[in-house]
Amino acid sequence: MPRQQLSRSDRSQPSRPTTRPARPNRTSTSGSGGGGNGGGNGGKKKKKRITGKKVFWTLFAVTALGIFCALAAYLFIMVSGEKIYEENINKLAVSEPTKVYDRNGTLILQRSIRTGDPVKYDDIPKEVIEAFVATEDRRFFDHQGVDLWSIGRAAVRDVIARSAVEGGSTITQQLAKNVFLNTDKTFFRKATEVSIALAIERKMTKEAIITTYLNRIYFGSGAYGIKEAAETYFGVSDLSKLKLWQIATLAGLPKAPSRYSPLSNPDLSQQRRAVVLQLMQQQGYITAAQEKEAESVAYDYQPPKKDSQYDAFIEYAMQEAEDQTGLSADDLNRGGYNIYTTMDAKAQKTLESAFNNDELFEKSSDGTKVQGSMVIVNNDTGGIVALLGGRDYKAGNFSRITSHRQPGSAFKPIISYAPALQSGNYNTNSMLNNEKQCFGSYCPNNLHGGYSSSISMTAALEDSVNIPAVWLLNQIGIDTGISYAKSVGFNLTPEDRNLAIALGGLSKGTNTLEMAQAYRVFADGGTYMPAYAVKSISDSTGAEVYKNDMKSTQVLNKQSTDEMTQMLQNVVQNGTGKRAQINRPVAGKTGTTQHGISGLRSSANRDIWFAGYTKEWTAAIWMGYDQPDRNHLLKDGSGRAAAMFAAVMGPALEGYPVQNFDTPQQVAPPPVEEEPEEEQPQPPAAVTGLSASFDQNSGAVALSWKAVDGATSYTVYRKESSATEFNAIANGVSSNSTSDAAVTPGQTYEYYVTAVTADGAQSDASNTARVTIDQASPEQTENPGGVVPPGGEPSTPPTGEENGPGAGNGQGNGPGNGNGNQGNGNGNGGPAPGPGNGSTDTGGGTTDGGQTGTDSNGSTDSGNTAPGTNTPGTTTPPSDSTDTTTSPDGATTAPPSTP
Repeated sequence: MPRQQLSRSDRSQPSRPTTRPARPNRTSTSGSGGGGNGGGNGGKKKKKRITGKKVFWTLFAVTALGIFCALAAYLFIMVSGEKIYEENINKLAVSEPTKVYDRNGTLILQRSIRTGDPVKYDDIPKEVIEAFVATEDRRFFDHQGVDLWSIGRAAVRDVIARSAVEGGSTITQQLAKNVFLNTDKTFFRKATEVSIALAIERKMTKEAIITTYLNRIYFGSGAYGIKEAAETYFGVSDLSKLKLWQIATLAGLPKAPSRYSPLSNPDLSQQRRAVVLQLMQQQGYITAAQEKEAESVAYDYQPPKKDSQYDAFIEYAMQEAEDQTGLSADDLNRGGYNIYTTMDAKAQKTLESAFNNDELFEKSSDGTKVQGSMVIVNNDTGGIVALLGGRDYKAGNFSRITSHRQPGSAFKPIISYAPALQSGNYNTNSMLNNEKQCFGSYCPNNLHGGYSSSISMTAALEDSVNIPAVWLLNQIGIDTGISYAKSVGFNLTPEDRNLAIALGGLSKGTNTLEMAQAYRVFADGGTYMPAYAVKSISDSTGAEVYKNDMKSTQVLNKQSTDEMTQMLQNVVQNGTGKRAQINRPVAGKTGTTQHGISGLRSSANRDIWFAGYTKEWTAAIWMGYDQPDRNHLLKDGSGRAAAMFAAVMGPALEGYPVQNFDTPQQVAPPPVEEEPEEEQPQPPAAVTGLSASFDQNSGAVALSWKAVDGATSYTVYRKESSATEFNAIANGVSSNSTSDAAVTPGQTYEYYVTAVTADGAQSDASNTARVTIDQASPEQTENPGGVVPPGGEPSTPPTGEENGPGAGNGQGNGPGNGNGNQGNGNGNGGPAPGPGNGSTDTGGGTTDGGQTGTDSNGSTDSGNTAPGTNTPGTTTPPSDSTDTTTSPDGATTAPPSTP
């Protein structure tokens, strides 16, 4: 009989049946409504009720187990930390030094540790302790070795940022890690670190802990301890003499000693200093006024020079080892590691010697040194053979290896020519458009005019002509060029997506490391791999902890690299890179960027480059001022960078067998289409009446000439006394006068001018004007407009000069009649005439330069003139030509060579 259904009133007092009702037959399809309902309920399994008693005992068991585990873990940590502390209390002593080896396995350095004398707590200034506590562990004097509050705060911030942005380690934990532990980054290591920190807190006072920490922490540049760091970075041996900004700088170093070193990264160091000062101010250690004052101080300390080798390479290799392994600088210095590098000791010594040779760098007028950087890469392996990031480089200095500057025309092979060859639509004989034209709103120019309907790719690259490079990039597509550049290591930005990059106009520039990597592709059959300095690292037991496994990527086909090499060989043999020639085949490209200073009419340059390679090695060189301005620009062109390539690569490769480049498969030249002869534009008449004089007030040479009918602009050429070839210093001059501020006292300069018509026709050279800059002239003042100063036309130089004016020794004043090296003249105008005798040396020189090409964004490639040699009693003519022209003042001079 089915169970009677309860009404609502019945449910308040249900009656529980004494026996479980029988399960209804599942196969039955009949039954009353009540029976069906009862059968449905009876078919479900009854759920067990969760009572409060069960919940209580479950929670009790879990809590008891947790407490037991926590107590066990605590006891383990206490015992373990205590044991490790007692067994390793003498670990404050430095372990076996890390050793660094060159590419042949020869030991080049034992990484010694420099530690100052231990400092007592009473000798540490209060501000030093406050700075480190505020920065590293604000609750140092309150916790017992582990700050749970800081750990929780750091965990929350890490979760919010989804990365490790803040650490929770206390000063005691840092001391435990640095002194007692290895570098295994595991959970158990962290637990052990905590256990040792607790043991330290039980065994040592807070004063002893902070003192040991400050005497033991690594501050970078090989300095351990606060005293050694103060001497290294500020030359201060007495800590009580440290100023607030210096203390804050030191307190910011432990986070990342290499990154925040004021010697190598002054800007980042100042930013980190500001963070430390802000923390000190927030925690009440200093006032806002003290914070502001200390934050604004500029770091200008120059450490004393020391004799050492390989500093630049070793620092680069150690930083790479940190990046690749995750080991800290402290770990590497103290861990007894063996670091095997790719350095060639002979090449590194040669490079350092060349950078110490002042004759290989342009001299400045005020003693500010022209700087440079150079990277050499092994073509077979991609390993860095040698590198140097500046002149007078020493450990901790700022390295220009990775600092960015504009590459000028040295970027043309990378962005335009290589991807064009790779496309298969162009080869070395392809004819490129060379007409004067605009690409939308972008209108590049060729420096000398020199426009034509077409020019071969080989000739365009050899002479560094601008229009073909831009036209070619436009033809293959900007995205194609950018894609290739990125494939060889350049980090281009969206701002770089424009045709100006064909001439090296990059938004952020590049550096010698990137250029060496990219040009190595041409030397190695089209394979790319990032350059590296560390081959492998093993620990003190000999176990390998790191091995470089860089993989190469094929980015250019072999035919294209061979064709590129053939064209770049022509650049060195016949074009702008002649001064890079050594006793083996060389291929390469020059690059120059002009100053770009508004209102300054000068041919001076901001940066000069040469990137080139032999069969064995590839090298990239940059030269320029760190802070270019009106008074700190380069008068020389990229030929000087090419000369540095020869000065280093020639001696460094001595002993290596000479190898030739692979010859590309011959490609038939395109058929020559006969075109109807076009009427050639008639050149304008030659310029006359050119005169030049030096204005001491403006520090510039004032030039003026007679206007030429039909001329729309003028081009000015100049030759220094040590050169044999004229170079264009200004084109597109719209008036019949200009000035040249890029002159040096004691030098003699010759000038000539050509007229240019609207259709690009150029006149013959004008007469030649010569001017000598007085060695004793007063300090030059700025002449922003670069124009002839008020007062009319510049004065006419004295007559009777030939290769140099005579010098009078008698009383009075007057021009001397010079003849070759010896000048004899009578001085007039003084109290009484007196005979004058003097001599003038004229340095004759040889030139390796080719044509000059200027990029539309201000890049110039120009051949340079080697310094002349003065020989007593002889006179070297300034030109190979035997013809002469006569200037309006009657001076007889050799004519200029063809520009």
